Amino acid sequence: MIGLIINPIAGMGGKVALKGTDGVVEEAVRRGAKPIAQDLVRLFLEELSHYDEAGGIRFITGPGPLGEDVLKEFDFEFGVIRHREIRYREVDGARIPDTTSDDTRELARRMRGKVDLLLFAGGDGTARDVVEAIDENLPILGIPTGVKMYSGVFAYSPEDAARVLVDFLHGRARLEEREVRDIDEDAYRHDEVKARTYGKAIVPVVETLVQGSKERIPLSEEDELEAIAEAVAEEILENDGIYFLGSGSTVKRIKEGLGIEGTLLGVDVVEVKDGKVRLVVKDATEEDLLRFADREPRVVVTVIGGLGFLFGRGNQQFSAEVLRRIPRENITVVATPSKLENGPLRVYTGNREVDEKLRGYMKVRVSPWMERMVRVV
Repeated sequence: MIGLIINPIAGMGGKVALKGTDGVVEEAVRRGAKPIAQDLVRLFLEELSHYDEAGGIRFITGPGPLGEDVLKEFDFEFGVIRHREIRYREVDGARIPDTTSDDTRELARRMRGKVDLLLFAGGDGTARDVVEAIDENLPILGIPTGVKMYSGVFAYSPEDAARVLVDFLHGRARLEEREVRDIDEDAYRHDEVKARTYGKAIVPVVETLVQGSKERIPLSEEDELEAIAEAVAEEILENDGIYFLGSGSTVKRIKEGLGIEGTLLGVDVVEVKDGKVRLVVKDATEEDLLRFADREPRVVVTVIGGLGFLFGRGNQQFSAEVLRRIPRENITVVATPSKLENGPLRVYTGNREVDEKLRGYMKVRVSPWMERMVRVV
């Protein structure tokens, strides 16, 4: 018996540069955001349906957009906890489910003692709601559909979540206690990182399929990071063109080296001409990046420490549609050595063709004078 709870608005803020969706659904819709969580759960269920074990699974889920609507499209046996009637509301012509974190907590509470594993689709905020409501001995696993997902309770992708579930059913997944971490999204939108641990949960872990928690850069690497940023900034100034500069403290130092007031946690578009830099778009959305995608932009990104992601965590502005238009050789990856210690780097855009284009070996700048070839999966 497997529990499934979908946060239907999770992840809507990513492509439109809102860093999350908590409390800003209306603004996300006004910027053109569309719900993505159910589509990603469909990928999970599609992958799961390929396994023989799928026939022995029975789901318990929430009504309508909280799980029922998606499960109806597949052949899985399932029951629905109808804790209340789910209504919809119109926001700028878009039909959005009127759900809240209370729905997640209530469904999780009602699943206690009834399920062997609770799957939830959302981000760190959804993970917090689940952990708050369940018994500490109930294993949980996140299907990543949010923006940040810094907690150590998520599979790397929806398809990986299906593979972990199959291994869990066979007893091949080891159970580990993992931290649930989250940050203040309002502070996050203002380039402040205020993160803390909100609890711990038991998680089925399969190596290469379940992520760790985000890590800070070791103090011993701060000077090295400064030198890398300075070297990359100098090289950018020597090559005219459009640049998409990604999120994170590593790339923020490059922005500072260029003399621009870019964002810490967003993507900025800059233009370099004759050794001078102009900030064209600060905190760009997916739509902003698409406007410049035909001008052969160069992309500079870093690795999210502990998670190992280049694309797919915290920078969903780099969508499949954007990355489809950018040659692989136009992507520069900058990272300190500690960020490369936990295995291969990862990309997940939800589009297999684009992900496959980015996979393979990629150069990563690890010092002012050195690059390392690192595998991307």
